[in-house]
Amino acid sequence: MFGFSDETYLDVASGNGGSGCVSFRREKYVQKGGPDGGDGGRGGDVVFVVKNNIRTLAHLKMKRSYRAENGRNGSSQKCYGANGNDIEIPVPPGTVIKDAQTGDIIKDLTNVERWVFLKGGRGGLGNWHFRTSTRQAPKFAQPGEAGESLRIGVELLVIADIGFVGYPNAGKSSLLNSLTNARSKVAGYPFTTKIPQLGMMRYGNNDLVLADIPGIIEGASEGLGMGYKFLRHISRTTGLAYLIDLSDDRYLSAYDTLVEELKSYSPELVDKPSVIIATHVDEDGTKERLDELKKKYSDKQVIGLCVYFDIGVDEVKQAFIKIVSDNQEGSIETRSEESDGGFTTRVDNDAYYPDSPDEETPW
Repeated sequence: MFGFSDETYLDVASGNGGSGCVSFRREKYVQKGGPDGGDGGRGGDVVFVVKNNIRTLAHLKMKRSYRAENGRNGSSQKCYGANGNDIEIPVPPGTVIKDAQTGDIIKDLTNVERWVFLKGGRGGLGNWHFRTSTRQAPKFAQPGEAGESLRIGVELLVIADIGFVGYPNAGKSSLLNSLTNARSKVAGYPFTTKIPQLGMMRYGNNDLVLADIPGIIEGASEGLGMGYKFLRHISRTTGLAYLIDLSDDRYLSAYDTLVEELKSYSPELVDKPSVIIATHVDEDGTKERLDELKKKYSDKQVIGLCVYFDIGVDEVKQAFIKIVSDNQEGSIETRSEESDGGFTTRVDNDAYYPDSPDEETPW
């Protein structure tokens, strides 16, 4: 995940259609052969292709301009011009295409494998099509149709079933590594997780995708810590797991603080089904703290956990399975436009991208 990027913008353009040809049949012993100009080829399309082996948008920051090939012009003897090649833009699952200026969603590529975004221009008709009984030698043809061009925003929303929420060092990465084959960094200092991490948990006949995001601290809404930078990645999850460190003196207020920070970002996140996971139950004095936590949140499921001694791990797996099985429709929900918040990447409106490597800049 080196070079992780979850937001960028692109200039995309479909190809122009080729022009029709003005030509007349010229052969030995054939007088006044008539028009035989062929049609121009169709311009290439701009196509987004969802690739399961891609997890970031970093490759799109290396090249921001994507232009499909133009169609070739028609030629004599009613020969059609070649169609322009499509330009395919590979993106990871969970990508959303937006208007770069307004942030409005153009297309959500969830559960989509291939999507034609901009159609290429239609090729022009050759003069062969315009012959009539009274106009037997038309000296004109149809020009090709221009393609479309647009500046768009591309945003990645990680698709997962369960998202982990908690303070730094609450045990999120350790839990992810324990339940899945992920190898998220674990260390004794805050913010060891700097980018979202995904893992696949298999339990019986069920497969769940778990997402670990960098820790949230009080004041995230004001930009403290990493702020809200990665909260968008749990907006698609079916449920949430709130991890609370019982060795932290803030164990009784941590859940309420996390809920308030999530509510400041999007009230919809707080409404997701959830489970409270109390970590580090192997340390001294945490048994009493766990009892206090369960008493305070008696209306919620609270599970004590220690991944190193395999305490509560199976119970956590069952809780995750229950959340997903009870809310199957939630796993395919996407954020509404009202809670989207727009596109945040700064767009360079003065940027110039040549159509070809050989084209010189205008200055």
